[in-house]
Amino acid sequence: MELPPPLRQAVEQVLEGTSLYELKQAADLLSRRYRSEVRDGRLHISDDLAAKAYLTTRLPATYAAVRASLGSVAEVLPELAPKSLLDIGAGPGTALWAVRDCFDSLEAATLVETSEAIRRVGKQLAEAAPVRAEWIATDLATGLAGLKPADLVTLAYVLDELSPSAIEPLIDRLWALTRDTLVVVEPGTPAGWRRILVVRSRLIAAGAHLAAPCPHSAACPLSAPDWCHFSRRVARSRLHRLTKSGDVPWEDEKYVFFAASRTLADATASRVLAPPQTASGTVRLKLCQADGTATEQLITRREGAAFKTARRLDWGDGVWNEQ
Repeated sequence: MELPPPLRQAVEQVLEGTSLYELKQAADLLSRRYRSEVRDGRLHISDDLAAKAYLTTRLPATYAAVRASLGSVAEVLPELAPKSLLDIGAGPGTALWAVRDCFDSLEAATLVETSEAIRRVGKQLAEAAPVRAEWIATDLATGLAGLKPADLVTLAYVLDELSPSAIEPLIDRLWALTRDTLVVVEPGTPAGWRRILVVRSRLIAAGAHLAAPCPHSAACPLSAPDWCHFSRRVARSRLHRLTKSGDVPWEDEKYVFFAASRTLADATASRVLAPPQTASGTVRLKLCQADGTATEQLITRREGAAFKTARRLDWGDGVWNEQ
């Protein structure tokens, strides 16, 4: 997956003239903070250089995770056509670009971001987006007072910065601001999965319709050391590779997400939980099923149409009954 051309060009303009050496130093700090899930209130971005480093190291991967999550939501909510977006912890507007790429119905976005440095960068990038964007500086701890409801509400890579006790009140507030669908995305780590489980339980208890990725509203059938997560391959630009001192032209971003809606979604029979294992004449699938169980299913060439379908499936795909 690649950034949309207008966003890629806007990023290049923002980074023009920036020292590669300084970018690499700032990028290394950001990567270590991200991997360690440092929780110190700085929200990963503290100055202009760090904001620019974020564009080269984390923006492509975060965009890919959010865009893939929205794609899964669009599959089960085919009538979803949000005109307004509320994005909390917006960073440089990553979700804005992902939502606009997935839903051309989007007309206006409200982007809440604490960091002044990343807001400045985000405003520059948003000038290239065909959407009215309003940026708001507020602290999540204030309860997000004064915000107006939106058709689609997004919260991406934010919960890892909050204390566990702050998650449920925030989700309650965001659900109250959601006219249609709420999408929460987290790093695809065991800790990220546990936070998503808190979100999932809270929204189900609030009466929300489960949209994706789960095909059921029962307790998650997975248990440690296993956990639910997905992956998206991200194309690296030349600057991306130089900044991260990497030779491979791609990287895999692991993520986990949960989407709840006020609209009843099209139900999937199951969801693929791991890369399919293919061999001569067989496909083995790890599936989360509509009855609340997780299982492995072996499909052979003898099963005809089912085998052809299984060969086309990828990690994270939904499987419908007619398949």
